[in-house]
Amino acid sequence: MGQHVSRTDFEWSYTAEPHASRRKEILKKHPEIKELFGNDPNLIWWVLGLVIFQILSLCLVRELSWLWVLILCYCIGGTINHSLMLAIHEISHNLAFGHSRPLPNRILGIFANLPIILPFSVSFKGYHLEHHKFQGDEKLDTDIPTYLEARLFCNTLGKMVWMFFQPLFYAFRPLITYPKTPTLLEIINTCIQLTFNFVVFYYFGGKSLVYLALGSLLAMGLHPVAGHFISEHYMFERGFETYSYYGPLNCLTFNVGYHNEHHDFPYVPGSRLPKVKELAPEFYDDLPQHQSWVKVIYDFITDPAIGPYARIKRKHAGFAKQE
Repeated sequence: MGQHVSRTDFEWSYTAEPHASRRKEILKKHPEIKELFGNDPNLIWWVLGLVIFQILSLCLVRELSWLWVLILCYCIGGTINHSLMLAIHEISHNLAFGHSRPLPNRILGIFANLPIILPFSVSFKGYHLEHHKFQGDEKLDTDIPTYLEARLFCNTLGKMVWMFFQPLFYAFRPLITYPKTPTLLEIINTCIQLTFNFVVFYYFGGKSLVYLALGSLLAMGLHPVAGHFISEHYMFERGFETYSYYGPLNCLTFNVGYHNEHHDFPYVPGSRLPKVKELAPEFYDDLPQHQSWVKVIYDFITDPAIGPYARIKRKHAGFAKQE
């Protein structure tokens, strides 16, 4: 089973999350960073190209053996689906068409969602923006594992299992801990996705549907690019709750590794986040950072000091009053 984690609770903080105050400091010293704000039209073409590639690949996949389907869905299909998930992350900040055109952003997000199989694009936006605004909030930040997860997956083997199924926890955790009434756009997102899933099954067969669905699951679990889920906010050094990664896998993930920069400036598209660090290196160079997402996954699984409890949490105002 492996070593038991050493933590028995989350790390509780009674100060504000660090990004809002650092943003003010950086803009005071480097007001030119505001010139990086705005949308990135190239994101539209990336989404279009990746979705078309995935659909065309189904013509090949349906003729392959199951062994090759599994290999390709881990190495190629899953990696592309993960890139599309992170394109949806960009789109949730209205970085494709800009803040003045929210509906085209939502439509593009629904389109990017198609090869991923599970409808989540519209719902993700609401939960993710609250993760930014209320980072660490015990109710509103659904990026943080539940106590049940932390208690169940508390040793080396448990953490490996949790990592493998991490996409399912990530997708369904908000529906349990912080459910919201579905909006019309969420219902439309679901209907379009289910229709696409049926079309894929009907015209390309079950093997193609499994290729897309399993690729999404595998590439968000024990997969090199999935290291960003752990690297972003799990506490590898005490007192630090957000970490950046500046390695080559950013090329596949719309620079999501520049995570301190992203939380400081969520209105800057991923393509311009390296420029933020270049303009204000004195604010980022001395912060703890990760060198490898693969090592992040390995350390998370094997190091007893790190696990689902290794997150900084803050009391929710409503809960605090009840106490």
